[in-house]
Amino acid sequence: MKIEHVFENNQEWVNQKLNLDPKYFKKLSKGQNPEILYIGCSDSRVTSEELIGASPGDVFVHRNIANMVPNTDLSSMSVIDYAVSHLEVKHVVVCGHYYCGGVKAAMQSADLGILNPWLRNIRDVYRIHDKELNSIENEEERYKRLVELNVQEQCINIIKTAAVQKASIDRNIKVHGWVFDIYSGKLIDLKIDFESILHEIMEIYRLA
Repeated sequence: MKIEHVFENNQEWVNQKLNLDPKYFKKLSKGQNPEILYIGCSDSRVTSEELIGASPGDVFVHRNIANMVPNTDLSSMSVIDYAVSHLEVKHVVVCGHYYCGGVKAAMQSADLGILNPWLRNIRDVYRIHDKELNSIENEEERYKRLVELNVQEQCINIIKTAAVQKASIDRNIKVHGWVFDIYSGKLIDLKIDFESILHEIMEIYRLA
């Protein structure tokens, strides 16, 4: 898309919304009450609201390279705290996608400058699951599995936060791990068994 078309497209969008509901933007300006916090990748091919059929106000969204939730990243931690503690979302979703450039870069032995500290988080995921990943001979399948395992580990990072632990006790908030298959356009629920994964170590991370 050429940048020269942005404002024309915006006006067309405004007109479409007003034709459907003349009070659309007045209603939108009154506030938000999303049920879902969606954490996804910044990849331009993966538009969060579009792929899940959400409208403005339905989903609180945070995107970064490779849908990461490092505990030292104030941006993602602030988003989680605000969405969970103030907006009181009912679900937190981490959605990765196959053919993710960030995950692919982390699999390569290369100095990528300022990206190194960020990608190191994905390399740590590989280290944690190296036996499983190294047993996968097909490189593409290993790549796709790392995408899935990265989603799993970012979900675990979310469960480690105080806000989510408190919300889990108070109102049974749910954490979900999904993958978007760009090749087919379909969303895949990884159906991660967090209780089984965390039952032996959760005492270390329990804050609430």
